[in-house]
Amino acid sequence: MRNWRSKSSYFWLSLGIRSILALVVCLSIGIASPSHASGPSDGASSEVVLKNWYGLILKLIRHTPTYSPPVASRALAYLGVTAYEAVASGSPKLQSLAGQLQDLKPLPPREAGKAYDEVVVLDSALAAMMHDLFSNTGPSGQQAIRHLEDELKSTAVSAESAPETIARSQAYGQTIAAHLAAWSREDGGAVVENMGFPWSYELKKGPEHWAPTNPLSRQQQVPLLPEWGKNRSFAMPAGASCALPPPYPYSEDPASDFYKDALETYQTGKSLTPEQKAIAFFWIDDAMASPTPAGHWVSILMQIAEHDHLPLERQVDALARLGVAMADAFIGCWHEKYRYDLVRPITYIRRVIASDWTSFLLTPPFPEYPSGHSTQSGAAAAVLAAIFGDPYPFSDNTRERDGAVPRSFNGFFDASKEASISRLYGGIHFRAAIERGFEQGKCIGAYAIALKTWR
Repeated sequence: MRNWRSKSSYFWLSLGIRSILALVVCLSIGIASPSHASGPSDGASSEVVLKNWYGLILKLIRHTPTYSPPVASRALAYLGVTAYEAVASGSPKLQSLAGQLQDLKPLPPREAGKAYDEVVVLDSALAAMMHDLFSNTGPSGQQAIRHLEDELKSTAVSAESAPETIARSQAYGQTIAAHLAAWSREDGGAVVENMGFPWSYELKKGPEHWAPTNPLSRQQQVPLLPEWGKNRSFAMPAGASCALPPPYPYSEDPASDFYKDALETYQTGKSLTPEQKAIAFFWIDDAMASPTPAGHWVSILMQIAEHDHLPLERQVDALARLGVAMADAFIGCWHEKYRYDLVRPITYIRRVIASDWTSFLLTPPFPEYPSGHSTQSGAAAAVLAAIFGDPYPFSDNTRERDGAVPRSFNGFFDASKEASISRLYGGIHFRAAIERGFEQGKCIGAYAIALKTWR
């Protein structure tokens, strides 16, 4: 486990030769060939097009250096909206999200009376958006996008569509992506410099405030994306929409609530069971070593969609709502994190309780309160439960490729509560940050649930 922890940290912190080689190897081996529900000569359905592009984005998130969890959630939201609008533009069942999502203006309409190939519209829109979102992913990533784009072009075109229909459909899909990409560039999160670590930042004074948790890393001397909470949100009005009460007042008094929370984290970390370690590892979702927390939940949704043969319109509806909810959750969570700027457990425990204490997981470089895992898991569970109901038994194999045993759950809230408490087992959060973050997530998820998608 020690080697795994240091490797995970290295991927998160470095932009050196090793991460570049990992990118080349993983992309060339794991992404090059799309999967098909039928042979190439049979063409590809819209469901296969969707599955292939989402399979690719979950891999690219792992290997694009700027894709920390908040950045990944943003990309998944825009891809979800793109898929939704591409399908909705030709569906009598779905209505556009324009006018519902913040600042999203009506999309250009289709040409009246003209024929369109729906598979081609969807594929072209997703391909163009992927090029835009991952313009910085490097040569191997760009090659993977182009390869999938070319492969799907050759298999997704219906033999019954005339060449002019194909050309019109490709152009319209690209128009949808261009409209949404232009919208995305005004949200405050389009440009991420220095992997999200500000070039200059003045730490707040006082023992209650966040302090660097990894003195060996130059980047971690400042916190990640301190302005992210000010980004334009998607469905919720603003980052402060689901504000939290203050954390427990800082205290080093053993009788205080703050100390008791810290003591629980300390004692839990000292006596972890094998099951608790497995849970912490299963939900770790580190940047550059996983699809991140938002990608993990998208992976769960895609597994359910495949297992339950979910119709395309239901898939894109769910993907858009889920993506929007998790992106808003990171904005809301980051707004509160930097509003309170609370010290991390490892800093407090080493200073006040036990100087030699080590958490099971490495502490990420941003303030403690609330828990990001809890906020986005609460939002994800609220949205998925609203769509599918809860309980809704399912199994999750997202981390199987990383050596984690698949886990089964009774429903979405069961899984989200496990994801939340995993951060206590990892020694990363106090219980108050976990429980209040979870409630914040449910509040944020309600805005995505309220979107009107079905006519």
